Amino acid sequence: MIRFLIVTMLLFLNVAAWSQGKATLNGYLKDGANGEVLIGVSVYIPQLKAGTTTNPYGFYSITVPPGTYDVVYSFIGYNTQTVSIALTGDVSRSIEMGAESTMMQEVEISGERVDANVVGIQMSKNTLNLGQVRKLPALFGEVDILKSVQMLPGVISAGEGTSAFFVRGGGGDQNLILMDEAPIYDASHLGGLVSVFNADVIKDSELYKGGIPARFGGRLSSILEVRTIDGNNKNFQVQGGLGTLASRLSVQGPIKQDKASFLLSGRVSNIGAYLKAADVDNGVTFYDLNGKINLKVNDKNRFFISGYLGRDKITFDDGDAGFGWGNATATFRWNHLFNERLFSNTSLIASRFDYSLEINDPAQGFKWTSDLTEVSLKNDLSYFINTNNELTFGYHLTSRRFQPARIVPSSEGSLFKRTEFEKMYALDHALFISNEQRINDQISLEYGVRLSIFQNVGPGKVYWYEDPQAADNPVRSDSSEYNRWETIKAYINLEPRLGVRYALGEDKSIKASYNRMVQNTHQMAAGTVPLPFNNWAPSGPYLKPQVADQVALGYFQNFKDNMYEGSVEVYYKDVNNVTDFADNAEILLNEDLSTEYRQGDSWAYGAEFMINKKKGKLTGMATYTWSKVMRKIDGVNQQRDADGNVYGKTYAAGYDRRNVANIIAAYDYNDKWTFGASFTYSTGRPITLPSGKYELDGYMPNTISERNGYRMPDFHHLDLSVTLNPRKNATRRFKGQWVFSVYNVYSRKNAFTIYTRTKRDDDNHVIGDGTQKEARMIYLFPVLPSVTYNIKF
Repeated sequence: MIRFLIVTMLLFLNVAAWSQGKATLNGYLKDGANGEVLIGVSVYIPQLKAGTTTNPYGFYSITVPPGTYDVVYSFIGYNTQTVSIALTGDVSRSIEMGAESTMMQEVEISGERVDANVVGIQMSKNTLNLGQVRKLPALFGEVDILKSVQMLPGVISAGEGTSAFFVRGGGGDQNLILMDEAPIYDASHLGGLVSVFNADVIKDSELYKGGIPARFGGRLSSILEVRTIDGNNKNFQVQGGLGTLASRLSVQGPIKQDKASFLLSGRVSNIGAYLKAADVDNGVTFYDLNGKINLKVNDKNRFFISGYLGRDKITFDDGDAGFGWGNATATFRWNHLFNERLFSNTSLIASRFDYSLEINDPAQGFKWTSDLTEVSLKNDLSYFINTNNELTFGYHLTSRRFQPARIVPSSEGSLFKRTEFEKMYALDHALFISNEQRINDQISLEYGVRLSIFQNVGPGKVYWYEDPQAADNPVRSDSSEYNRWETIKAYINLEPRLGVRYALGEDKSIKASYNRMVQNTHQMAAGTVPLPFNNWAPSGPYLKPQVADQVALGYFQNFKDNMYEGSVEVYYKDVNNVTDFADNAEILLNEDLSTEYRQGDSWAYGAEFMINKKKGKLTGMATYTWSKVMRKIDGVNQQRDADGNVYGKTYAAGYDRRNVANIIAAYDYNDKWTFGASFTYSTGRPITLPSGKYELDGYMPNTISERNGYRMPDFHHLDLSVTLNPRKNATRRFKGQWVFSVYNVYSRKNAFTIYTRTKRDDDNHVIGDGTQKEARMIYLFPVLPSVTYNIKF
């Protein structure tokens, strides 16, 4: 730790010495129409062949020798501006950029420069173009960025009807999903039919699959960072939509012109009304609420307050039974400019995820609840040293409380008794520092390190066992009581990060990256498809942190003046202490659940191919991924060798899909009609099925010969959409838009899951003596048409 601080101080001393005789230009880049800050704008000085880009908060800073220069500001969808600036000293210059005159009715912020695919150091990163996302077909007509994430190379979908995704051999719980810096622990509505992200309020979203910057941590596989719009600080604006699945309404506008603005947005499902009209006694509903206030105090201080609240509720039998889940987040953010080159973002963040299951019955009624709450304080600083170096460093502190389960009987006569499992607490500290450095015109580097310090803390009671992984029921040998904030178990890990770019010319480059990621929280899931009823647990005496090392190599090239961008990436990932449940684990209401945990090794490797057309009437992307992910954990998938010895056999992870291909396309026929299409194909995922049966006391239990020993059928479907923008929109403030979509055009019966049952005939009668079994497939969606009407004024 002392060495870390000394190195940081020396860097600052060297910077201060270098800075003598230099001039700094800084400021913010904004959309001239609504005041929204622009992320990733290119700021370039041709005379020096040097430049920079705006950070995630729209700020830029560039330090150069004094002189008069032409400064070029350029960004996709906006008119390029060239400004002559005399830098005889430090100058602050904020620029408002105007949209290009195109046949598109509005400009979508893309969050990257046009040649970022080649010139950027970062590899294994995808920025979602929301303009293109909105043109594509959507299930039930509801635009969903997580469905678009599932179409990216290196990303595997959990299957139809779920928002879960898996990245480069990692589990669904190994993705850190952030909205305005707050973690979202379950990003799904209706069990995964649609995500919690309302496209009307999203400004920018990025997925990091590898070469992850040192400021991120806490997950092994990916970071999905979603930022919401700040709110129009020039004019009031209302937009919304009425669709098959949900209705939306957003209002934004200035509190004080050019100084403060607000955003308020809501979305609610329509399914409940349809079910009621059909006289169905089941209730299904979800809602999302997003709010934001931003305030510019002066040129050096800006404050943001944002929040999200979302919930699902599903009831059966006129409300006699049901379950629900939801997320709640709040973020307070302070952007402060210490001087022309030192930028600070300080955030106070709260996040809560909970779920509940309730049965109202006099004899067997109960309510089961569980939750995870965390509060974080983060300080990230950026020091723009010069045109060749940008230093980032900071400190993050997170406190978490895990409540595994609370069970309350619904009546005094219920068979269930009041039970509350022991709460668990944790503190997560992180110090990080990294530098983005341009060595010369060919070589650029991004290198850094993250120091992770994790503490499983009290209050709490820990049971000790003679053999915690005994084949029979483990025997408690002792217990220990821990006071509040007393450390139960601590883990310290260094997480080095490195990215290298070597330019082969103006339009092509080779990139390589290495990163180590550490995850101190574990999702204890018993199934392949993530459900909201999976508990989270901290690392502690019986769970070590999961550690992943990934290396990646890629070739990147753009064609025809950056109209097309292409890439090929290969990777290898090795994971230690990956967590699973033991074979035949007792999970439900088990107060000794820690004895059912098993940890071992996982490894994954693959190749990803992508071609992306970004300009012209026809835009789109084609991707192909080949990958393999395997696991080996003692106590899981146990087999016997020829000598009768028991061992854990290597098995495919439940999300091991070897081949995945995706094609998406949008065609702007004219300013009125846009056509969209998407096609996806993947080989079936592994599944565990019974291989036989045996008789025990008159029962016929199934026998499982191998974990994930079978595969489901291949998965594929085609979706189409048509968007109509009436020409009268161009001449009036009120603008309407129709979106017509058809999901699964050729009505492919894609398996959602497969189960076994007693064999029956077409009339559902049992065949024979009832000992024969058969496999049955459940699929979700045939061909599904939908229509959505959007408004904006």
